[in-house]
Amino acid sequence: MRTKLTYVFTLIGWLVLAQQTDFIDFKRAQVDISIDPERGEVIGSVAYDFEVIQSVDSVFIDARNMQIEGVRLNGINTDFLYKDDKIIIKQPYSVSTENRVEVQYRAHPKKAMYFITRHHEGLKEVWTQGQGKYTSHWMPSLDDMNEKIEFDLTITAPLDYEVIANGKLMDTSSTSAENLTWSYNMDLPMSSYLVALALGEFDKKLDYSRSGIPMELYYHPDDSARYEPTYRYSKEIFDFLEYEIGVAYPWQNYKQVPLHDFLYAGMENTGATFFSNEYVVDSIGFNDRNYVNVNAHELAHQWFGNMVTETSGVHHWLHEGFATYYALLSERFLFGDDHFYWKLYESALSLEQQDLGGNNTALLNPESTSLTFYEKGAWTLFMLKELVGEQLFKTAVKAYLVENRFKNVSTTDFLGQIEKSGEFDLDAFADVWLRSDDFPIDRALDVLTQKSVFINEYLMIDCDPINSKCAEQLRFPISDQAKIKIISQVPDLIEEVDFNNNWKVRQAIALNLNKISPELKPYYESLLDDPSYITKEAALYNLWINFPDDRPHYLNKMSNVFGLNDLNVRMLWLVLHLNTVDYQVDKKEEVFNELIDYTSVASNVSVRIRAFSYLIMLNACDEQCMSNLNQAKDHHNWQLVKFAKDELAKLEKE
Repeated sequence: MRTKLTYVFTLIGWLVLAQQTDFIDFKRAQVDISIDPERGEVIGSVAYDFEVIQSVDSVFIDARNMQIEGVRLNGINTDFLYKDDKIIIKQPYSVSTENRVEVQYRAHPKKAMYFITRHHEGLKEVWTQGQGKYTSHWMPSLDDMNEKIEFDLTITAPLDYEVIANGKLMDTSSTSAENLTWSYNMDLPMSSYLVALALGEFDKKLDYSRSGIPMELYYHPDDSARYEPTYRYSKEIFDFLEYEIGVAYPWQNYKQVPLHDFLYAGMENTGATFFSNEYVVDSIGFNDRNYVNVNAHELAHQWFGNMVTETSGVHHWLHEGFATYYALLSERFLFGDDHFYWKLYESALSLEQQDLGGNNTALLNPESTSLTFYEKGAWTLFMLKELVGEQLFKTAVKAYLVENRFKNVSTTDFLGQIEKSGEFDLDAFADVWLRSDDFPIDRALDVLTQKSVFINEYLMIDCDPINSKCAEQLRFPISDQAKIKIISQVPDLIEEVDFNNNWKVRQAIALNLNKISPELKPYYESLLDDPSYITKEAALYNLWINFPDDRPHYLNKMSNVFGLNDLNVRMLWLVLHLNTVDYQVDKKEEVFNELIDYTSVASNVSVRIRAFSYLIMLNACDEQCMSNLNQAKDHHNWQLVKFAKDELAKLEKE
């Protein structure tokens, strides 16, 4: 049945697709490039095999800010126009199946390929980020997601770099005394924004999924002790998703690569997830900030986004909503139902806050927020499964993936499978969950309370304002989240017995109990030994504030604890050291210089932001600090750039 929903999507789809993909079908690409990390330069060629579907008078390839040194069409040098970031080869093309265009070029990419060089600490990395940045900054390509191509990559780089790219490594060969060439083969097509490569110093461990897919898990040699907690549950997640989705993993192998100063938490390049090394953690850090959700999210994209790709941004939720939902299912498999429903509850609250803030957007709005695409998208799938039933939902998802394998899709393609599988009319559902700007918070909470005793218990407990039952409830056998809720609302209720809880509840004590009585002091001090760097940081600060006479003791105890990758404990320790007047007076300058050093390019983005924040708060951002802050405005990482610009604007105003 053709519904109103179908008519809307058909109109939008025509407006988007009436372009080169209607006339030309690019099939294969042979990329042969050399990368010079010191000069930030890419030199090489790309050859595209294509078919002409309908007669047309020109072919174009996207290429941004490049030097185009030559173009050959079917083996013959040809004239071309390089205009508006496009290479245009204008001449009549008749319907034909075997054509090849070759482009010789060189580029110094300002986006999409990033060169990280910190010689004083021996760190050297080059990596790409195509989504949202355009691969055409470093390789002539087709920025249209609807153009799917089989890419084979040959990359020449200095000998001291490991080269990682999409596909299967076929060969390495020495091309000179200084360089090595790496040849990677892909055997299935993908959109060009998913082409990726990473160069650096990496070790790896090889594992295999239950279905036999090779899993290459990379790490920096210095992080070998962090390998296990970083990649904990990786194989379990892979095996679960293959089983739950019901469609075999589509690519030759799967790689995961942690990178310095990466732009996002992770990126689902085809068969090769790149992720921020902020998630490279030790066993304590695993409790505070682990890679599990990002790991599952990016792996789910290998089906939802990479194998089956949206036709346009209108349908972006088909990427992010599915990846978010299946990551939640992975966590449910690993950590249980209570964890799953708690994550949905937190998500619902975030979406409600977005609505209250006036930033609510519809799921089919291509300009929607990430919160909408990710979290509202996941909620839409959860509610759809509740509406049609789990078995029909899984059957429809499998059919949607199989029928659209390596194709581009719209929301109609997915909902059509649901309607076809169960004879549903989903127009009313689409009005609420896809077209409406508002998140239906009441419906969401109703479902959660019906499904989860745990959520019911949590919602029933409320100590704001305080009531006489709260102290008793804190000692009841209730969930950790319920206890944390009571502690956050009424921290004065905390007694000695409450320190007998697990590290999550103890963390809530550290974060909420600011005024520590002498009776609770020895119990509070035990928090410094907890398996959480967030707990250690909060406990150190509160003990330092509450017990001035014991400050040297606390500083001595925590002097060798660095914390998470943003050095949260170490940075606080430095600040407290500087503000403890009689403590290690002869080392004050050394301590201050260490804090200043963390603002330089030698440090990761999160470390720099934390160091800048402390120094500005202390009114101690000296000439070197200000120089580093100004320099940060030109960094490739958008979080650091925004922070630097905002802080400089505040300082100038003051």
